[in-house]
Amino acid sequence: MVELSTLDWLVLGGFFILLAGVVVMSLRQKEEDTADYFLAGRNASWVVIGASIFASNIGSEHLVGLSGSGAETGMAMAHWELQSWIILLLGWIFVPFYWSSKVYTMPEFLERRFNSQCRTFLSVISLVSYVLTKVAVTVYAGGVAFKTILGIDSIWGIDFFWISAIGLVVVTGIYTVLGGMKAIMWTSVLQTPVLIIGSLVILVVGLETLGGGNGMMAGWDVVERVNGDNMHLMRAASDPNFPWPGIIFGSFIIGFWYFCTDQYIVQRVLSAKGIKEARRGTMFAGYLKLLPVFIFLVPGMIAVALKQTGAISYDTSDQAFPTLVAQLLPAGVKGIVIGGLVAALMSSLASLFNSSATLFTIDFYKKYRPECSEKKLLQVGRIATVAVVVLGIVWIPVMKAIADVLYEYLQSVQSLIAPGIAAVFVMGLLSRKITPSAGFIGMLVGFVLGMVRLVLLPFKDSVAGTSFAWIVDMNWLYYCVMLFIIVCAVIVVVSMFTKAATEEQIQGLTFGTLGKGTMKEVINGLDKWDYIHTVGILGITAFIYWRFW
Repeated sequence: MVELSTLDWLVLGGFFILLAGVVVMSLRQKEEDTADYFLAGRNASWVVIGASIFASNIGSEHLVGLSGSGAETGMAMAHWELQSWIILLLGWIFVPFYWSSKVYTMPEFLERRFNSQCRTFLSVISLVSYVLTKVAVTVYAGGVAFKTILGIDSIWGIDFFWISAIGLVVVTGIYTVLGGMKAIMWTSVLQTPVLIIGSLVILVVGLETLGGGNGMMAGWDVVERVNGDNMHLMRAASDPNFPWPGIIFGSFIIGFWYFCTDQYIVQRVLSAKGIKEARRGTMFAGYLKLLPVFIFLVPGMIAVALKQTGAISYDTSDQAFPTLVAQLLPAGVKGIVIGGLVAALMSSLASLFNSSATLFTIDFYKKYRPECSEKKLLQVGRIATVAVVVLGIVWIPVMKAIADVLYEYLQSVQSLIAPGIAAVFVMGLLSRKITPSAGFIGMLVGFVLGMVRLVLLPFKDSVAGTSFAWIVDMNWLYYCVMLFIIVCAVIVVVSMFTKAATEEQIQGLTFGTLGKGTMKEVINGLDKWDYIHTVGILGITAFIYWRFW
């Protein structure tokens, strides 16, 4: 339990006042059309884009769950947080295609490259996964985190979990519905530094405490000694959870899907003023993405060391973060850290609400009602956002009932959805010979094979000894890699026997057909700093891998 002082409450109050001010400022910029509401008028700067990508990516699973992973498995999960170079792929390679095509959604882009079936299929998959996994998990984790950290069981006889969870959804939903993408982007600019500062405090105080007055480096020496082999990024190929071949290729497939093809992240770069701003926004996000290993995961390993020395105590790994907040931080600082937690939860939820509403409005309503006015689409967008907010609240009781099961399968779900989608995007952009039918069949095969494993996993004991046993027994990362290879093979084979798209249809949608105008804009927008920052991010990432290999 965290006992908040008057100073802590003042700090939290100040954060919410600033947040309200930013929201009001964004609300004064009235939306005139769907580009304003869903893409901030396509006028976002690189600072806003980078902050929004980072804030959207960081949720409660980072502050609470990643610290718990650090306490339990050490650096094993760091591979997912060292994907700055994949964000650079988004900026350098994919932004020219996405931004120049002027699409609102990734399913819309797939329709242009392949066919309408691809668009509908990806829209359905994305919407269902957003509402039933991302929204539900973020809301549930937020409710649990606040109840655990604040130590409040109930208020007026109502479980504090429900108060915090529903309050979180309602407050976030209000400014998302009213302000759209502009409110989300600008609040991210405020939330990102609060989130980083609050998390850095935990890191510094934890290391100083371990150092016993001898400084942070002395504390780091203790962390390395206590955590031992858990400090290594690479594990044996036979490791049951994180084998190094699976880590290298599996984490890339999942990271590529998430950062380069998922509406939730890509919508941020679609809001840019131009290709140059979008690319530089991904570079800023790339620098920020290097931080989670140290400000979220390392504190979990610090907690292990502090527990061994008797400085703190906790029962489960997921209690590492709230325990550090409760037992180490002075008055005022706790308010900053809790403000960071609020920022992480609200920014993730707001992005999810808006992305879900965008998918519904553009990929379903506008597709079947193309004659609708911008005013009507704007209204539908707000209604869709409210609907997603309501669905998030309605799903909370179900989420609470099956939380243990869902959390157990969360990583598996991403590893099963990602391969098919990633393969279709990669193959479609690489070659003009990939046919529309191949794109749809490849995505369908990837989804079906992924769902076969997901359905069989709860019955793992029942299928033992049968011909289906290998499906559930295979390491989840190896299965992810296998799925990607199978889908790529299916796409190539189907393309050999089906009709290719016309040159007019794929113009500007593959590497071989990207227009001269787009290439000119890309080249003219480059200067030495683009190369310097790219090399800098890659260099830092390589150094971290070398240091913890």
